[in-house]
Amino acid sequence: MTKLLILTIIVLSVIAATAQNYTSYFTGDTSDVTTPTIGVTVLMGGATEHDSAMVWFLEHSGGGDIVVLRASGSNGYNDYMYSQLGVNVNSVQTIVCNNALASNDAYVIHQLMNAEALWFAGGDQWDYVSYWNNTPIDTAINYLINVKKIPVGGTSAGMAILGSIVNTAQNGSATSAGTLANPYVSNVTLLKDDFIFSPWLNNVITDTHYDNPDRRGRHVGFLARILQDYSLPTVYGIACNEYVSVCIDTNGLAKVYGDYPNYQEFAYFLQANCVMPNSPENCVAAEPLTWNRNAQAVKAYKVPGTNSGVNTFQLSNWNSGSGGSWQDWYVTNGTLQTNLTAIEPDCNTTLIETLSNENNLQILIFPNPANNIINVTLDDNFSIEIYDLYSKLILKEENCNNSQIDISKLKQGYYISKITNNNNVYNTRFLKI
Repeated sequence: MTKLLILTIIVLSVIAATAQNYTSYFTGDTSDVTTPTIGVTVLMGGATEHDSAMVWFLEHSGGGDIVVLRASGSNGYNDYMYSQLGVNVNSVQTIVCNNALASNDAYVIHQLMNAEALWFAGGDQWDYVSYWNNTPIDTAINYLINVKKIPVGGTSAGMAILGSIVNTAQNGSATSAGTLANPYVSNVTLLKDDFIFSPWLNNVITDTHYDNPDRRGRHVGFLARILQDYSLPTVYGIACNEYVSVCIDTNGLAKVYGDYPNYQEFAYFLQANCVMPNSPENCVAAEPLTWNRNAQAVKAYKVPGTNSGVNTFQLSNWNSGSGGSWQDWYVTNGTLQTNLTAIEPDCNTTLIETLSNENNLQILIFPNPANNIINVTLDDNFSIEIYDLYSKLILKEENCNNSQIDISKLKQGYYISKITNNNNVYNTRFLKI
C-alpha cells in the first residue's frame, strides 16, 4: 500500500509539473478539421490589432483551427478571433509556454502541427528565441510555414521573430543612441538564419513600435551590422508603427493596413542602396557608426496604412510600391539623418558599369538590363557568384577571364552579382529581362 501510494504521488507530481510547462485556453470545437490554407504572412506593429488585417489573416485559414503561441499573458485572442471578427473558424487555442520545457511537450507539438493558422502574440522576443529555437516547436513552426503553408503572423515581439535575421533582445532592448554610438554595444544581439524561415522575409530584419523615433536609428544600425558582419550584397528591413499591419500575399505583395489619414500610421520598407559600394564607411566596436554613401545609404519606402489596405509594396523586387514615398536615410558620426524627398533606387539604368579598385583594375559589366548573357571584362582571373535579392546563391563560375556568363536559365527579375578578384570583392545589381 505504501509503495502504491508513493508511486501515485510521484505520477501525479510528474503530471502537475508537465502541466505547469504550458497553459492552454481553448475556444470552439475540439474535433480537428482539415481545411485548405494559403501561406500568407502578417506583421503587426505592437498595439491593438487592425481588424481588417486580422480578417484577412483568418480568411486564409479556410476556417480551420487557429493556434496562438505566446510566452506570457492569457486568452485575450480567443473570443476576438473566434467570434468578434465575423470569420467562421473551427477553434482558437492559445498556448502559453511558461518555460523552455513546453517546447518538447508532445501535446503542444501535436496541436501546432494540426493548426490551419498560427499567430505569435507580443511579449519578450528573447523568451521566444530562448524557449523555441532549435526545438520541436521550431521544427513545427517551419513545417507549418514552408510545407503545410498556413497563414502565420505576429505582433510586437511576434513580428520581431519572423524575419530571417532577428534582434534577439538577449541583453535587453537596444536604443538608437546606444546603437548608433557603438553598433557593437552589448544589447545588439543578432541571430541570422537560425530560427524561423518565412517566404519573402529572407535577409529581412523587422522592427516594431515605429511611432517611437528611437526605433529608427537602431534599425538602421542593425542593417549596418548585418552588412558588415555577414558580407552580404544587400539587406532589408520592414517596420510598422504600432497600429499598422503589413499583409504579405503569396506573390510578395505587401498590403498596408492602418487608419491613415485619421492617424499618422505608416509602414517602412528599408534596403541598403543598390548603388555600389553600399557598405558602411565605419562600423566598428566602440566607435560611432558612419553609413553615409553620398547621403543615400538606406532607401526607405514609407507607406500610409489605410483601412482598405490599398497602399502596397512589392517584395519580389523591393523597387515598386503604390501610395507611398521614397526617403534616403543615412548616418554620419552616430547621427541618423533623413532626406524626405528622395527617389526610388536606381538599379538598372546604366548599360555599362565600371568598377575600379586601388590597383586601377577596371571591371566592365554589361548590359544592364540583360537578357541571356552578361559580359564581364577584367584583365585578370576572377570568380562570379549570382544571388537572388534574398542572397540565395543561384549561379557560380570560377577562374573566369573576360567572360560571357550565361544567365538564360534565370527567371526574370533582379539579381546581385558578386565578383571576386584576389582579395577584392565587387557587388552590382542587374535586371534579367
